[in-house]
Amino acid sequence: MMIKTFGVVGAGQMGNGIAQVAAMSGLNVVMNDIQDTFVKKGLKTIENFFDRGIEKGKLTAEQKADVMGRITPSTDMGDMAAADFVVEAATEKEPLKFEIFRKLDQVCRPEVILSSNTSSIPIGRIAAQTGRQDKVIGMHFMNPVPLMKLVEVIRGLATSEETFQTTWRLCEKFNKTPAEANDYPGFLANRILMPMINEAVYALYHGVGTREAIDTVMTLGMNHPMGPLTLADLIGLDTCLAIMETLYDGFKDSKYRPCPLLRKYVEAGWLGRKTGRGFYSY
Repeated sequence: MMIKTFGVVGAGQMGNGIAQVAAMSGLNVVMNDIQDTFVKKGLKTIENFFDRGIEKGKLTAEQKADVMGRITPSTDMGDMAAADFVVEAATEKEPLKFEIFRKLDQVCRPEVILSSNTSSIPIGRIAAQTGRQDKVIGMHFMNPVPLMKLVEVIRGLATSEETFQTTWRLCEKFNKTPAEANDYPGFLANRILMPMINEAVYALYHGVGTREAIDTVMTLGMNHPMGPLTLADLIGLDTCLAIMETLYDGFKDSKYRPCPLLRKYVEAGWLGRKTGRGFYSY
């Protein structure tokens, strides 16, 4: 199927980045969220990305105008009827994602592939909310989307080969490098990453080292581009906690138990960069 119009449900940190790379690849994009304020904020984030690029001489005003002209703002899920492929990029909460997929299944044409940017929720569980399980797949982008090359492509139990191949080619069209993962909690990226972050939080919780020492060991000793606590703040501590809970619930293994300090910070509203305070202050 020819994909000309790409739908994105969610205009937040991940959603606007996905909308941007889709528009940059030449597709028309419908970017949807529940409030006009959220959509406008997403559009502003994209504009800011181009403005910084223009200042550095890496992008042009013409490129910005072209991309912004391809993105149609939306607050009505019914607008997804125009989409040839949809990615959901809402908050990492099962009930919310289930509700979105039930609505998309009603609104979108039968041949349209519905993908989720979920970072940990099993695709089969999401697909079961629809009448097109063969056309549901995981498409897990990394943050920040415009700069990170990886997209984790996750097959659900019922995902068809045609759906998989179409999604793989779409990743390549977006100038991304896809990697295949099977449908287990956390997939590949967060099955490996989140326990490391959680263990770093435990190291802080037990007083093994300061936040700066923990991050320095991992950046200078392990050659990571940023330390695990800094990365947790960038991802969002609420998202980290949600993923750890999904892993713990899915495997029932104590090694995935979220650190009490992580939960304490989330309950206090210290979610990282997006709230101005997490393990560090911003």
